[in-house]
Amino acid sequence: MGPWSRVRVAKCQMLVTCFFILLLGLSVATMVTLTYFGAHFAVIHRASLEKNPYQAVHQWAFPAGLSLVGLLTLGAVLSAAGTVREAQGLMAGGFLCFSLAFCAQVQLVFWRLHSPTQVEDAMLDTYDLVYEQAMKGTSHVGRQELAAIQDTFLCCGKRSPFSRLGSTEADLCQGQEAAREDCLQGIRSFLRIHQQVASSLTSIGLALTVSALLLSSFLWFAIRSGCSLDRKGKYTLAPRSPGQKSGCAQRVPC
Repeated sequence: MGPWSRVRVAKCQMLVTCFFILLLGLSVATMVTLTYFGAHFAVIHRASLEKNPYQAVHQWAFPAGLSLVGLLTLGAVLSAAGTVREAQGLMAGGFLCFSLAFCAQVQLVFWRLHSPTQVEDAMLDTYDLVYEQAMKGTSHVGRQELAAIQDTFLCCGKRSPFSRLGSTEADLCQGQEAAREDCLQGIRSFLRIHQQVASSLTSIGLALTVSALLLSSFLWFAIRSGCSLDRKGKYTLAPRSPGQKSGCAQRVPC
């Protein structure tokens, strides 16, 4: 396979990769939106506590996710435009966006490895505080918030050997609600599914980003050297020989 054929294949691969990165960005944007505005996360975030353990995690996750979506989308658009127009500047811009997106995803992976239960612990701690506040009867609002959490997660109460609230808990789950699972397990089950989806998107994102980095760097050097999809080489005018009225064009291979 000659240099021109390799460039042509790389361009096709770059366009396909950009398309899948745009789909990935749409998926990540959907997940970030559901994480911020979804009922399961919002009902925990709205708990009126003096110090909500989950609030800090909820606040930084949204801008961080949107920043990653912006980098992926901008990188895909710039790289696709640079591939079609054979523009070095656009291709370099796409490479920079993909580099930043790759660093962000690697940082996310390290955070997940270093603190795998941070989000789960924050949500469970928040539920524990709302539960204790409601069971102690210090606030009617606490009862309403606890009921909202339990209706959202389709759970009721908690079965913990460390509970010290006495018989008041027995009045919480009655009738059909008594058949529901405890909320500690319900929250864990929901977060387990959510984290599996997030891990899958991160793995796909890393693979696509690495592929885009390699392709964009290769195409940048190819464009700089003069190889393109429509031209198989550079054409220069040869010196005029005796008896000729003008010079003739000669092709110089890439």
